[in-house]
Amino acid sequence: MKQSALIRISYACAAAVLIAAGLLSRRVGFIPNCIGDALWAAVVYCGFRFLLPLKSRLLSAGSAVAVSYAVEFSQLIKSEWLDGLRSTFIGHMLLGQGFLWSDLAAYTAGAAAALIISCLAGRSLSRPDVT
Repeated sequence: MKQSALIRISYACAAAVLIAAGLLSRRVGFIPNCIGDALWAAVVYCGFRFLLPLKSRLLSAGSAVAVSYAVEFSQLIKSEWLDGLRSTFIGHMLLGQGFLWSDLAAYTAGAAAALIISCLAGRSLSRPDVT
């Protein structure tokens, strides 16, 4: 199997796990909202890795932060159609509701954590077997 296909499969699986964890984080009261925000940015990172598997991980992390920030700042825009979209479950999960400066820190942390884990996992997978 091609390297890019393996990368895509890995990141699709990681995104599925992160989405499940993020949804669970919104249902469990003792988990702070910032954890869900960090997981959201990590899913965006996985999305960029899925779409651009042969580009640098740093580009994916930077793009994930940029998209996350753009979505957060878009919450300052008030329009009827956008507010209507945000009132749906999927719209709320994807676009959020209500700008918070603290969310920017959570997005940065989530993308950074995803980048670090990705780099560490990539190193361990590329090492030759030692027998």
